[in-house]
Amino acid sequence: MSALSGTTDQFPVRVLGGPTALFEYGGLRFLTDPTFDGPGDYPSHGPVLTKTAPSATVPADLGPIDVVLLSHDEHADNLDTCGRALLADVPLTLTTPGAGERLGETAKGLADWESVELNRPDGGTITVTGVPAVHGPGPREQVEPITGQVVGFVLTGEGLPTVYVSGDNASLDAVKETAARFAPVDTAVLFAGAPRFPVLFDGGLLVLDSAQAAQATEILGARRVVPVHHDSWAHFTEGRDELEAAFAAAGLADRLDADWIQRA
Repeated sequence: MSALSGTTDQFPVRVLGGPTALFEYGGLRFLTDPTFDGPGDYPSHGPVLTKTAPSATVPADLGPIDVVLLSHDEHADNLDTCGRALLADVPLTLTTPGAGERLGETAKGLADWESVELNRPDGGTITVTGVPAVHGPGPREQVEPITGQVVGFVLTGEGLPTVYVSGDNASLDAVKETAARFAPVDTAVLFAGAPRFPVLFDGGLLVLDSAQAAQATEILGARRVVPVHHDSWAHFTEGRDELEAAFAAAGLADRLDADWIQRA
């Protein structure tokens, strides 16, 4: 067992920078969108992405990871060179159908509402379900040809809290679809940051902004929110201050994870 192990709804979530977070759930250790390369410019499908700050740790210090929840593999701010190398040592990577084909035998793509059962070390299972995500403004069929497939995840298990990991999602309609099946959610790991590029979708949002993250919290009935994907990259246009202000304005300041607040 790792030092991350916790009980029921308040298990620790360690935010490592950008979209990367580490948590233990049902005795398994999960890592979201691994990004550990240093600051600098990174080519991607579309505009160059500029990383402005290092990760809070390095892969060698993480300890064993059982499952990577990879929202998509096509952008360096969600999967970078160090992150790709890490996947080779992880037994299972859950991701988009396209990435599942690209990343090799240990990767499995999940379509919307497709689930996998994972065995818990202490008996029982964890169910991980792929849920809709749209990486930009507008209908998925118009967005995916430009920014690619993205998937979110919901984790459930007997005696365990319900956990939502949004991935790079800009669609509140996708959040509503997920809430219709899984709300209320105990912990929501929400990708935010309001990333934009003038050359993409006329500068429209590629992922939720801070006000939308607060709306998503209400839609999901989320008891606790851990924001990620709001720092360390130049194209994130909103950060911690905007998130705290938006949640306060919505009367949801108490939903923000206490550990996340203390990391200010």
